[in-house]
Amino acid sequence: MSVVDEVRAACARVAAQARHVRLDDAAIVAYAAALPSPSDVPGLDADAHVVDGPLEDRAAFILTLDAVNFGSGWFPTLRKREGRSGYFTVALGLRDRFRALGPWRAEELAAIDAAEVAATLGQEPDHELMALFARSLRDLGRHVAGEHGGRFAGVVDASGGSALTLVDALSRWDCFADVSAYRGARVPFFKRAQISASDLAYAGVADLGDLDRLTLFADNLIPHVLRLDGVLRFEPSLVARIEAGELLEHDSPEEVEMRAGAVHAAELICRERPDLSPRDVDQVLWTKGGGPAYKAAPRPRARTTAY
Repeated sequence: MSVVDEVRAACARVAAQARHVRLDDAAIVAYAAALPSPSDVPGLDADAHVVDGPLEDRAAFILTLDAVNFGSGWFPTLRKREGRSGYFTVALGLRDRFRALGPWRAEELAAIDAAEVAATLGQEPDHELMALFARSLRDLGRHVAGEHGGRFAGVVDASGGSALTLVDALSRWDCFADVSAYRGARVPFFKRAQISASDLAYAGVADLGDLDRLTLFADNLIPHVLRLDGVLRFEPSLVARIEAGELLEHDSPEEVEMRAGAVHAAELICRERPDLSPRDVDQVLWTKGGGPAYKAAPRPRARTTAY
């Protein structure tokens, strides 16, 4: 069984047992029918990402960004760029660095510290998230330097054109770790390992023939969208905690059910819409979550390096 099939099976198991976050099966058919066609699915924002130029630079940008594509629980405490979310604040900081100085070499990333990360992103060096970002980037640098001769594109080359092989490789690195537990059973998500494969394809770095086998990339925003759209039903006490701004505990039953419910919902949506893949559904719902109605409502947050 591939890593992503493990994700799919574990999330279906959690969804079947969930007590705090339930899937409204009756809502799936109409919801799936209303989603756009694959031709309307957005790719990467070309203004905030490095999607042109040398292939090695694009590979370095995507892997660097996705190694720090987490921290939503801290985002309200970041100094954000005007009109931009926490994610885009980080992406734009890295984009500006790449435009001005080019990518970090793998050996440089392996030695990076919180102060340099903070300076790049326009944040305070003692912010907790900067140290976590630096730790993840050091792990990325060590793997790229030690296993791929310092070539970020070498990570893609080693996949042999398979998204599943790429995800399996990244899932073994600490900088892409993302496994929870639920009722004593292992629940892998590997959100950032999977989104790396997707982003590398969107950036034209990788031609991966099995992208449609990826699952939805489980974070906190898509469950928020699915709750407001009536597909996921959160228990009233959980909604009250979220609306009060209370942080959820990472790996708590509520948080695992929230993420797993979103993954399983995407699988059911794709059964109704075979023209869409879970990756397509993820892009549509994540983009939708940037709309005013979704931004106006408090979303669930947990302080974790998973998302």
